[in-house]
Amino acid sequence: METREAFVLWKRQVLILFVLLGLSQAGPELVRYSVAEETEIGYFVANLARDLGLEVEELSSREARVVSDDNEKHLHLDLLTGDLLLSGKLDREELCGSKEPCVLHFQMVLENPLQFFRAELHIKDINDHSPTFLDKEILIKISESTTTGTTFQMESAQDLDVGSNGLQNYTIVPNSHFYIKIRDNEDGKIYPELVLHRALDHEEEPELRLTLVALDGGSPPRSGTTLVLIKVLDINDNAPEFPQRLYEVQVLEDTPVGSWIITTSAKDLDAGNYGKISYTFVHAAEDIRKTFEINPVSGEVHLRLRLDFEVIQSYTIKIQATDGGGLSEECTLLVTVIDINDNPPEVIMSSITKIIPENASETLVALFSVRDQDAGENGRIVCSIQDDLPFFLKPTFKNFYTLVSEKALDREEKAEYNITITVTDMGTPRLKTQHNITVLVSDVNDNAPAFTQASYTLRVRENNSPALHIGTVSATDTDAGANAQVTYSLLPPADPHVPLASLVSINADNGHLFALRSLDYEALRAFEFRVGAADRGSPPLSSQALVRVLVEDDNDNAPFVLYPLQNTSAPCTELLPRAAEPGYLVTKVVAVDGDAGQNAWLSYQLLKATEPGLFGVWAHNGEVRTARPLSERDAARHRLLVLVKDNGEPPLSASVTLHVLLVDGFSQPHLPPPEAEAEAEAAAAAPADPLTVYLVVALASVSSLFLFSVLVFVAVRLCGRGGAARAGRCSVPEGPFPGHLVDVSGTGTLSHSYQYQVRLRGDSGTSEFKFLKPIIPNPAAQDTGRHTGEKENFRISFGFNDK
Repeated sequence: METREAFVLWKRQVLILFVLLGLSQAGPELVRYSVAEETEIGYFVANLARDLGLEVEELSSREARVVSDDNEKHLHLDLLTGDLLLSGKLDREELCGSKEPCVLHFQMVLENPLQFFRAELHIKDINDHSPTFLDKEILIKISESTTTGTTFQMESAQDLDVGSNGLQNYTIVPNSHFYIKIRDNEDGKIYPELVLHRALDHEEEPELRLTLVALDGGSPPRSGTTLVLIKVLDINDNAPEFPQRLYEVQVLEDTPVGSWIITTSAKDLDAGNYGKISYTFVHAAEDIRKTFEINPVSGEVHLRLRLDFEVIQSYTIKIQATDGGGLSEECTLLVTVIDINDNPPEVIMSSITKIIPENASETLVALFSVRDQDAGENGRIVCSIQDDLPFFLKPTFKNFYTLVSEKALDREEKAEYNITITVTDMGTPRLKTQHNITVLVSDVNDNAPAFTQASYTLRVRENNSPALHIGTVSATDTDAGANAQVTYSLLPPADPHVPLASLVSINADNGHLFALRSLDYEALRAFEFRVGAADRGSPPLSSQALVRVLVEDDNDNAPFVLYPLQNTSAPCTELLPRAAEPGYLVTKVVAVDGDAGQNAWLSYQLLKATEPGLFGVWAHNGEVRTARPLSERDAARHRLLVLVKDNGEPPLSASVTLHVLLVDGFSQPHLPPPEAEAEAEAAAAAPADPLTVYLVVALASVSSLFLFSVLVFVAVRLCGRGGAARAGRCSVPEGPFPGHLVDVSGTGTLSHSYQYQVRLRGDSGTSEFKFLKPIIPNPAAQDTGRHTGEKENFRISFGFNDK
């Protein structure tokens, strides 16, 4: 027999297991569990993961949690095992009162994706309360003329337990005159009635004392007692009567304490003491006696305690009118509590994420529920947030909402959001509750460093000291933290021949640029390179900028005289006819400067002359001209010292010595002194100076082929007139000039475009040397032409005499 019962029990358990598994697969379907009240903490209720068909690993990864409707932590979910355990002892009477069944609703919430499972926990009652009477003594007045079988209503006992553990029976001792009759009321409770079993005799027993015992159905049963005092009265044949059996009244829940509710009035046809009526509550529970009171004389009902619609919506009160003879009558007072909008909505946060990455879209920020304890329109809720935020509210299940970002955020645009969740009911007046959430946007490396300029132009004066700070490049990154830390570097040059590594360096932290060595404007006037700026994000982002370095010229080159040459063995003598007019062009000093700009602007000045006032030098072009007419008294030989100075700071200069010989005409031979002839022969025998050869070659490169041929021809003709004439000839430069002696910018004194023309006429025994204008005009040449255009020719007559 026991084996069969065990088998039946096993079958039931298997059936319940399959039902629970089916419910768990249904998702939103309810899963039901039960537990006895007052069970110890940590009691195993069920394996929730198994019942819902979930893997235990999902509980932790999806942040599973149990949320009760009353927001109390009655239950605990073990994420390692999936077991549902009790977090505290449950008192059914405290949670549900007299309500049966007592059900605790809760949900299991899973995230990623969001999922809800509804469940119920039925709390089973245990017999932990004894029946109790609110009155320690019950007074009943009974006329001696009362017939047997008459019933008298009595106060019932209160038992907080329900079901079989609740109140089940009443007995009375001693019971020689009375017995108890149990009556069921419409609310499902039992009430005792005292039934007269044997007639009373006032003269024999004016007063009886009985004990009323209330028993519950628990195992073992519990009981409670009260004293019943029976007073035997004289005859009273009329009972009080109410004009109506049911009184109904509606009372606002904010009605002040002490307010009048209603007046109940009964009439008794008897006179005297039998006609005097007293009013009392009968079968009134403790909450009724605490909330209302009745005037025993007038029957007025007043409010004794503030009403709360959210706790109790209505009260059913039994009022008994008893005359002086002990006869009574009952009526029912139904008090309906009218709800007012006195409870603001509540926001209950289940989870919140306060930091979200800026590149994540539709990120769950918060999970919360809302509730309002009011009813009707007063309890209807509207939930909202600000309109200008990239977030939205999404209803999920029942009264749960999720706060989700609607798009990927940009931390550089806004790094912090203050979100106000506003919950408003629809009552009058409307009540609202606000909950503030601050969401921080974490940075992602999505912005490359940006230079303040696309290109930088730096100027450095030549001959700088090594490690000189020449400028700074700057880049900013709108990201934050390591993503905004910028590192600078030099990028490989496009031209592999540029020795960038030996020219400049960059500070990786602040972008300072330094010249590694002294720069020379004449060797390198400008160079450019690219710099890179990279952040320290993962992966790092970078950008580039172009840097152009312009080397500024310093006045470190003195003027160099190309004509007349000063390092020849014999001085060059210029011939000047005595018939020359003022302004006659004697010769021209030609000089160049290796610098540029104003450092290469040359000016000429006559420092010293044999006879002051006879010659003048034009400051801008170096032309030596006569300042006045020549006379017979002027010396035949003149020595001029000309200073050539640039415009630098400080200015540099060079000087040249000119020899001028006055002749009456080119027919007279030029006879140099004997010492000059000796010096010329010694110079001819001496080896050529290397610098002389270099300058001759440089001058030949500047002069045109025509000028070169004419000068050679003139030199041959002049130097072919015997030994005496050979000593006084002018040396003619030959070969190309080196490039650094030529002002390639066209701003110096002499350029490649300057040419000379020599014309010889042998029929008259004279030769003519003519300076021509430059073929390609330049500013210096044009300036010179304005002053010297009138007189560009001079003629020298030579006498060809045989010795």
